[in-house]
Amino acid sequence: MATEKEKPEITLTGANGNAFNIMGIAARALRKAGYTKEEIEKYREEAMSGNYDNLLQVTMRWCNVN
Repeated sequence: MATEKEKPEITLTGANGNAFNIMGIAARALRKAGYTKEEIEKYREEAMSGNYDNLLQVTMRWCNVN
């Protein structure tokens, strides 16, 4: 994570394990927390750079997951 902004809280219960849904939840939370479009794009690039486990790990680095 390239920024020192506060990590937003997200809940993934009910996301049905869908990778695109998880990224959408995280991106909306990041936008609401004041992250720039470039920072959100960096999150997406990191999240899509590997497998499903990578997606979850990256999401947990960028957001506080409940």
